[in-house]
Amino acid sequence: MKTHRRVPAYRDLAPLLRFRKPQLNPRTRRLASATTIADLQRIAQRVTPKAVFDYTDGAAEGEVSLARARQAFSDIEFHPDVLKNVSVVDTSREVLGGTCALPFGIAPCGLTRMMHTEGERAGVTAAQAAGIPFTLSTMATTSIEDVAAAAPDARKWFQLYMWTDRDRSLALVERAAASGFDTLVITVDTPVTGARLRDVRNGLTMPPTLTARTVLNAVPRLRWWIDLLTTEPLAFASLDPWPGTIAALVDTMFDPTVGPDEVRHVRERWHGKLVVKGVQTIEAARQAVDLGADGIVLSNHGGRQLDRAPVPFHLLPDVVTDLGHHTEVLIDTGITTGADIVAAVALGARFTLVGRAYLYGLMAGGRAGVDRAVDILRTEIVRTMQLLGVASLDELTPGHVTQLVRLVPRDARHLRHA
Repeated sequence: MKTHRRVPAYRDLAPLLRFRKPQLNPRTRRLASATTIADLQRIAQRVTPKAVFDYTDGAAEGEVSLARARQAFSDIEFHPDVLKNVSVVDTSREVLGGTCALPFGIAPCGLTRMMHTEGERAGVTAAQAAGIPFTLSTMATTSIEDVAAAAPDARKWFQLYMWTDRDRSLALVERAAASGFDTLVITVDTPVTGARLRDVRNGLTMPPTLTARTVLNAVPRLRWWIDLLTTEPLAFASLDPWPGTIAALVDTMFDPTVGPDEVRHVRERWHGKLVVKGVQTIEAARQAVDLGADGIVLSNHGGRQLDRAPVPFHLLPDVVTDLGHHTEVLIDTGITTGADIVAAVALGARFTLVGRAYLYGLMAGGRAGVDRAVDILRTEIVRTMQLLGVASLDELTPGHVTQLVRLVPRDARHLRHA
């Protein structure tokens, strides 16, 4: 059959000729093109020096723990309900005595002004705007007081490492309380620092030092270096100046003698909510509750401490079954999408924390990049909930998610086939 052709009329072409005004700001253009956290990760890698990006992106030794944690979230199957009214979705959640607009908060991350000069201020102000908690790290590059002043209405948590100098650790706790931080997060999985080999190979220091290799790497990333050299000098806000590598500094801080008595002592001194972070077994979760914790974070430190550590997402159902009525169970490590967050909540997590996902946004575009990361996760959470047929987080149940089996302990496999 012969196709009849015609010359198109202007009225046919007009609806197609919709040219968008070009965006001249390169940062705005980059962020607008990002539709996933993985997109922000790729942008961050382009605009950030290799040593700094690797510090954020990397993990310990062979980075097996991190890869397994991410794979665990991929290895799920969702089970949607249908014929449900999901025109309005409620993503809010009560956690540790307060309401959060979304089921995730910003995890404690050190050195963030090294990643972008806006650093912790970008994180806490973005958290304030989004109605989610921001957790300040002991290894922060902005002081407790300055973070509090930057976002007076934000919900602020403080993460504590127990140093060998106990008095200095407790002085930070007192400063956090005086500055209005409502929750203390004690990290317990760092008796020593993990072998973060990317940092060792890059010779990462604080602040970053110029070598022939870093100068060459800086050529396409001049904006980062200009920001570094023309803003407040980069330093740990709560520590003395340190001339060596970050790995060497951490080894002088972390204390392999920390035990239950230290947690009890902090519990006695801290009158807000107390969370123990770095729990990797049911037994450790029970111990944290016995020590007075209001919540626990199932975490292997983003894969940055013990490689081949337990996968937090795999532990989640059993820990919730055992302790969910006695404490609030939070989870981090491996979360890169809103669907990951929804899956964790469905399996019983009260709340989640995101680290790298927020840091990729920070590196990609400062405060605007953090806003973009939060917006991406929010959009993915809402869409996943709607497709699952749930209108609120409380409607999520374990029946909505199946953890597919990839790694099975040998004796457990033997029992299964016995």
